[in-house]
Amino acid sequence: MSNSSPFRNEAARTRYLAAYDEWSTRWPLPSDVRLVPTSYGSTFVRGSGPTDAPAIVLLPGAGSTSLMWAPNVPALATHHRVWAVDSIADYGRSEPSRPVRTAQDFVTWLDELTGVLAPDQPFGLAGVSYGAWIAAQYALARPGRLSALALIAPAGTVMPLGLGFMFRAVSCALPSPFFTRRFMTWLAHDLATKDAASRLLLEQRVQEGYLAIRSFKARRLVEPSILSDEQLRGLPTPTLFMVGENERIFSATAAIERLRRVAPGIDIELVPGAGHDVTLVQAERVTARLMDLFGGGTSLPAATGRVDPAPVR
Repeated sequence: MSNSSPFRNEAARTRYLAAYDEWSTRWPLPSDVRLVPTSYGSTFVRGSGPTDAPAIVLLPGAGSTSLMWAPNVPALATHHRVWAVDSIADYGRSEPSRPVRTAQDFVTWLDELTGVLAPDQPFGLAGVSYGAWIAAQYALARPGRLSALALIAPAGTVMPLGLGFMFRAVSCALPSPFFTRRFMTWLAHDLATKDAASRLLLEQRVQEGYLAIRSFKARRLVEPSILSDEQLRGLPTPTLFMVGENERIFSATAAIERLRRVAPGIDIELVPGAGHDVTLVQAERVTARLMDLFGGGTSLPAATGRVDPAPVR
């Protein structure tokens, strides 16, 4: 295989892509799939919704693919052209040709990608976890390109990653189903303890994650940085920060307190009964809030857990 291939060998590539295609059958809507050429390689995207509608671009978390957005897409695609992305630096069907080494590389890559997906028009951008950090970096560099920004449980960005997360993430890199299951059960605790259907969904994610670890070469992601107070204030309007009350990778309370203090213009949504698994365990609530942000939805009931920023004193 070529040096730029992300797979360990040809057998691993064949095995993973066959499984990926099977997982794709669970995508809930007809989709237009394509490989978009960029200077970092060809990026795999799947589009759903009216082709002439305003665009939303969805970025996955680390270790995930565009398929993680399946629970949220049907409603979002009612009034938008939704593009779910396989990151050029992570698992999935994207085909990298050179590594992403800096935050600026991600900005350049996303600029080239969205220049094809949403040419000459502002678009909505949402990211989860590591994808939210990438989205924040892009928003700081290209604020005029965005109609709205959603940062869901962002890695770095507002707060440093907790030591408990870092220790467990390192152990998860070992090709062992035990470590993969232990890490993901800890990370998605609310999903693991909600009900039988949620536990089944988590088990599917464990199997997908374990296969990816076995199939792809080890990789080193760009470390997600913490934004300065000035950078947080510089994020475009509107920006939504959404976090589960039981977030595992950082303190949700501390993050909200910091945003209230230094960037009161950012809208904050604290989601009860969720942690880092917020887009799965509270999928309807997350989707409704995104529809409210990007347009085409209705405002949420008062009991959503929304946190109104307190005035800075």
